[in-house]
Amino acid sequence: MLYTDTNTGFPIADIAIDPLQGPLPTTEELEMEYKRMIISASGWRKVFAQSKDEEDAAPEISLVDRYLIALATESFYRERNPKKVLVGIDTRPTGPAIANIVNRILLAHDVDVRYLFITAAPEIMAYSSYQKQAKFFYITASHNPIGHNGFKFGSAGGVFDSIEATQIIATFRTLITDPESPALVQRLSASVSPERYGIVLNHCASEKSEALAAYERLVLDIAADSEDELDYGDLIAQLRHEISQHPIGIVGELNGSARSVSIDKEFLSGLGIKTHFVHNLPRDIAHAIIPEGENLELCRTILQEAHQKDPAFILGYVPDNDGDRGNIVYYNENTHTTHILGAQELFALVATIELSLSKRDAVPQAIVVNGPTSLMIDAIADRLGVSAFRAEVGEANVVRLAQQVRSRGYSVRILGEGSNGGNITHPGKVRDPLNTLVSLIKLLSSPERFASITGMPLPPHTSPTLSRALAALPQRTITGAFSREAIMQITSHNHGDLKAAYERLFVIDYAQRTDELENTFGICGWREEQTEGTSCKEGMGPDFRTPPMRGGLKIIFSNALGDDTDFIWMRGSGTEPVFRIMADALGHDQKRHDYLLFWHRDLIARADAEISSQKSSSD
Repeated sequence: MLYTDTNTGFPIADIAIDPLQGPLPTTEELEMEYKRMIISASGWRKVFAQSKDEEDAAPEISLVDRYLIALATESFYRERNPKKVLVGIDTRPTGPAIANIVNRILLAHDVDVRYLFITAAPEIMAYSSYQKQAKFFYITASHNPIGHNGFKFGSAGGVFDSIEATQIIATFRTLITDPESPALVQRLSASVSPERYGIVLNHCASEKSEALAAYERLVLDIAADSEDELDYGDLIAQLRHEISQHPIGIVGELNGSARSVSIDKEFLSGLGIKTHFVHNLPRDIAHAIIPEGENLELCRTILQEAHQKDPAFILGYVPDNDGDRGNIVYYNENTHTTHILGAQELFALVATIELSLSKRDAVPQAIVVNGPTSLMIDAIADRLGVSAFRAEVGEANVVRLAQQVRSRGYSVRILGEGSNGGNITHPGKVRDPLNTLVSLIKLLSSPERFASITGMPLPPHTSPTLSRALAALPQRTITGAFSREAIMQITSHNHGDLKAAYERLFVIDYAQRTDELENTFGICGWREEQTEGTSCKEGMGPDFRTPPMRGGLKIIFSNALGDDTDFIWMRGSGTEPVFRIMADALGHDQKRHDYLLFWHRDLIARADAEISSQKSSSD
């Protein structure tokens, strides 16, 4: 019997068909597909489209991949021993087929499965935070192309930390190499009764409704920085009044993502915001999924047209497919056109808003970011008397470090990965474009609040604007995280060797460039920072790294007064087969930025060539 989703009309699953029936895959076949996976604490990803074309939007997956999914689910069950699991998918076409297998393996272990079908990442995570002892198994590949898919595991509103994730990964690896594993999961899948599974699928709509209610409650808690309904009731009333005086319109170009069936339109309209939504049906995917660069152009154009018809429209946003990240376009009254807001500037602006408005009391304040987050944050934190802490790239690392910092007596209102876009606002544990939008709404709806946040009183009879707020930020020139200049292909598999070679070459180069750096850029010194997990160590060499030495490496430059001015950074991606790099340069100085970035790229390329040459010689 085929079940369909009452909201979208999409097929959910046919309970009469066992996806693991038929011949078993060999260990060699499983091993081959396993090697095509990218597995990290931030998520597991793979091209699950049967054609292996990452742009293929077909829903079918291969038999071998079905067994990989079953073994991944079995690993999750063995390590976390869940009693209740929330299962959800983004809008990728392979999602239902993957969830069908996940549900069956969990049901075979007598787990209480609550299937939400299509749900945004912040939505299912919010639901988990209000469900006692519930864990979540979310099926998504986030910003990767449509043919990819994968998994995120977690509980209590956030993904598992690196220790918990590593345990699941280790068990998965063991199961892949065990020749008895395919038969085991085949028996588990076959043992699920259609009646039991049918009950789960019949409750999809009610579970989705409960998740939406939980999500709205959490968004309001975050907006008000309080769990008291009176507090967020007062905030809503205040914002509605202010918006009636200073109207705001927002364009949502949802690109067919999971946010298209979430609370966005109703929530924003409830605040009195004017809205215009485009591609707001699930799977109505109009462009590449990652909300960066040219993929924001459609929203920018739509916002330009909307503003011409109604000047209230000044913001637009585009999420990725699971909806935990959304980047911004805005109208600039100085140029009379719309612009794409850089991820680093957006994070810095939201941090400024929330840190300025946070409830201080007598508790010390902190912000937690990843290694490549711009030095803008350090300047903002210093101005507001806030301590800044850094973790390795990866949302789970930042969330875990924030928990550690709170245990030391700090209040951490805002955290996140400025380099990747999106903010995590306490008590949330995941990025969320609605939280970002609420922060911007607070800024733009009240001239008095705008002046308090930016330190820039507005001229009489003028409204707050994003361009004015951006002008108040520390001025930097930063490599876009997903620009071509931010990615390098590296032949070296041993990142420890590559970093050691890089460090040797850097010391030699710096000595040769000392006069040029000082005379041209005022750079008089440097230090090295290395991030792994939640740790940030200052120092050069392997003594400050641990195997497999895949953390971030950053060279921070300083002026004659010892103030940090610029940095260059590098790290191998944990979710994509690329090496990411960037430069963060002082001021609006493109030449300064390009000098540092090109030098950085050259050092990496020479270090990589040196390692490759040594390997060839030893072979």
